[in-house]
Amino acid sequence: MEEEKDNRIIDPKEQKDEESFDVTLRPKKLGDFVGQEKIKQNLTIFMQAAKNRQEPIEHVMLYGPPGLGKTTLAHIIANEMGVNIRVTSGPALERSGDLAAILTNLEDGDILFIDEIHRLNKVIEEILYPAMEDYALDIVIGKGPSARTLRLDLPKFTIIGATTKISLLSAPLRDRFGNIYHLNFYEDSEIGQIIRRSAKILDIDIESPAADQIANRSRKTPRIANRLLKRVRDFAQVKADGNINDDITNQALTMLDIDEYGLDEIDRKILEIIIDKFAGGPVGLNTIAAATGEDMATIEDVYEPFLIQTGFLKRTPKGRMATDNAYQHLKIKDDATGKKLL
Repeated sequence: MEEEKDNRIIDPKEQKDEESFDVTLRPKKLGDFVGQEKIKQNLTIFMQAAKNRQEPIEHVMLYGPPGLGKTTLAHIIANEMGVNIRVTSGPALERSGDLAAILTNLEDGDILFIDEIHRLNKVIEEILYPAMEDYALDIVIGKGPSARTLRLDLPKFTIIGATTKISLLSAPLRDRFGNIYHLNFYEDSEIGQIIRRSAKILDIDIESPAADQIANRSRKTPRIANRLLKRVRDFAQVKADGNINDDITNQALTMLDIDEYGLDEIDRKILEIIIDKFAGGPVGLNTIAAATGEDMATIEDVYEPFLIQTGFLKRTPKGRMATDNAYQHLKIKDDATGKKLL
C-alpha cells in the first residue's frame, strides 16, 4: 500500500526522481511564471522598492497546497534580486548548530529558503527570532552557572518560508514575516500555458487540444501537469510517432486511470465508499479512513482538497458528504430519490 501511495501519478508532492526534471522546467523570471497574478504584482513592487533602497527584501512566507510553485517563486525572487539562495527544510534543521552554520555563511542580501517551515522544532524557531529581527545570533556557551550568551552579528539576509500548513506555524514566527502570500489552484487555461511552455522546453510536438486535455486532468496543479506531460510523451513515443494529439493523450491518460476531471482510482474509491456504504454521508473522517485503508491525515491533506475544490465532496458539521456532482460523475443511483443521476 505504501508503494502505491509513493507512485501515485497525481500526487502533488515532488517525487524522488523529479528534482532534475522540475529544475529544467522551472522559470527563472517572474515574467515567465504563469498564474498567481496578484502575488506577482505584489512581488514586483516590493522587490523594486527593496532594490531602490539597496536593502534586502522583507521576509516572505509562501503557503498553499503542494505543487503550486512555492519553491519556484523563491528561486525567482533570488534571481530577480541578483542574490544567492540557500535551500534547506524544517526537518533538516535538527540542531541549533545546523542553523548557525547556515546563517553565518550567508552574505548581505542572500536568501535562506526553508521548505516545510511548519516542521521546525521549537529550539530552532526561538533562535530564528533575533536572527530575523535584529540580524543577530545568540549562542549559549557552557553549561550550568558558568554558561554565558554570545551574540554574533549576521549579514542582512531574507528568509523565505514555504508551508502547506500555515495553521501549524506559531504566531510569533508567522508575525515576523513581512509578506505572506497564499498560492491558489490554477485555472485550466493557465495550466494549458504551462504545458505548452514545458513542451517547448522539452522539444515535444504537442497539439493544442492535447495540451488542453492534459490541463483539464491535471488537478489545477503545475507539477501534476508536467508529470502527466512526461508520461504522455513516453506513451506517444512507444505507441505512435512521438506526436502528441488528442487521441494519443486520451489513450495514455485512460491507461493511467485518470478520468476527465483528474480523479484517479483512490479518489473515486473514497466517493464510492461514502455513497455506497454510508448513503452519501454525512460520515466522519476516521470512518472514511478505516473503510479506505488510508490514514486520516492523508485523506484530509492529499485527497480532500481537490475533491472539495471540484465540488464532489463537502464538509458539514456532521461529517463528509458526497455531492450531486459525485453521483453524476460516478453514474450511481441516489437511494434517497430512486433516480439515477446522469
